[in-house]
Amino acid sequence: MTRMRTMLLAATVACLPAAAMADKSKIAFTRLWTYDHSATADQVSEIPAFDRKTNTLWVAGVVGVDILDAETGTLVEHIDTTAYGSVNSVAIHNGLAAFAVESASRTQPGVVLFYDTRARAPAEGTSTVSVGALPDMLTFTHDGSKLLVANEGTPDTYGARLGMTVPFVFASPANDPVGSVSIIDVATRTVVATPTFDGVPVGGSHLRTTTGMDFEPEYIAVDEDDETAFVALQEANAMAVLDLETNSFTRVVGLGAKDFRRPSNWIDPSDKDGTIAFRSVDARGLFMPDAVASYRWRGRDFVVMANEGDFREDDGDRSAAGTFGAVAPLDRLQISNTDSSPGDLYVAGGRSFSIRDEYGTVVYDSGNVLDREAHARGLYNDGRSRAKGVEPEGVALLDVAGRTYAFVGLERTTKSAIAVFDISNPREVEFIDMLVTEGDVSPEGLAAYHYRGNFYLAIANEVSNTTTLYAIERGLPPGRR
Repeated sequence: MTRMRTMLLAATVACLPAAAMADKSKIAFTRLWTYDHSATADQVSEIPAFDRKTNTLWVAGVVGVDILDAETGTLVEHIDTTAYGSVNSVAIHNGLAAFAVESASRTQPGVVLFYDTRARAPAEGTSTVSVGALPDMLTFTHDGSKLLVANEGTPDTYGARLGMTVPFVFASPANDPVGSVSIIDVATRTVVATPTFDGVPVGGSHLRTTTGMDFEPEYIAVDEDDETAFVALQEANAMAVLDLETNSFTRVVGLGAKDFRRPSNWIDPSDKDGTIAFRSVDARGLFMPDAVASYRWRGRDFVVMANEGDFREDDGDRSAAGTFGAVAPLDRLQISNTDSSPGDLYVAGGRSFSIRDEYGTVVYDSGNVLDREAHARGLYNDGRSRAKGVEPEGVALLDVAGRTYAFVGLERTTKSAIAVFDISNPREVEFIDMLVTEGDVSPEGLAAYHYRGNFYLAIANEVSNTTTLYAIERGLPPGRR
């Protein structure tokens, strides 16, 4: 544990709603500890998962998984995964941990590693399962019988631009592994199906298919009955619906775009005008969600999405809006080449979080609340104005005393910031507050959980390379009860 830094803290942070908010929505946070992952060279704090068998947090990031004592915040053990490649994600169910590990050559098949959380060792029986290229995220079904793996299948080298037309069109990459979801039977540790998107019906609007990429699964959420999974196809601005009884995709839904001319959606489009000003912008945002989660309300499934936005890694499908004739303050706004045309601009990301029904229809969108509230707290990074604003990335849900809360991580604020919403009724969502952690920067992954009657939120911060744990309490902070 050399160079390890653990901070035990007793500060209580209130998350209080606006004056008109009913007391039923109020919760308070106590920061328990923060762990610095620099104890292991090249380890990064990216994705946390909680194991209730051992009361530990398992944090995945590049070279391996750090296991932390959730009571004290101290390092229990580091598991090195570099023999297999880079670890992208971790999920845990009933004492079984699963790691998603991409190959050293990411266009080749990756693996899932299974670990026993008590022994902190490879699980008995089959502990290594081959899956698709670039397994980026994985999750167990609620009953633990299946493990779903999002194989993003990102190419190493992208296709060239074809011609000089606007909008631009790009050739397919020479080596673009197919995007897919591996479905693993946990009892036998075998892949029982690997559904892809050939022949799957498509619908919705603003589905991106002209960028020289196929559909690339980013994140998966499973409904309460373990019958359906909702798969984010971030770069395609889409959601795919996966039938877990037939192990096949039933549809792909384009998620549309939001109008930044509407007052509730106003953004700051410029990083160079010397001010932060949210204004009407003649452009639209493609939602392009990263993390997704699902919950049930009145017998229906709803999908919660962090609308981060993303483009091809080689910048091949993005340009400054000035390329299409836009003038200041819009000229530097990053726009999609293949979706935009002069006078009709589309950017990556909704700068918001949304709730959609199982058909992909928007039930709620937070508008510009995330950008605006970050600015009100002095956290808004103006250097990100031309791109994706505060860049909502992670999302976690938790039921506390009969209320359902959504925690939305903002990757590009100047300090770690988590927006808190009461989403108990998806049609009457209420912003509660923003949880800000001094010393932490860039929340990548979140884990919200309950343990022995208490509630917790773990935050993995990529840039500061720290993991912080908060206790969550129902009601007002000390002194205001």
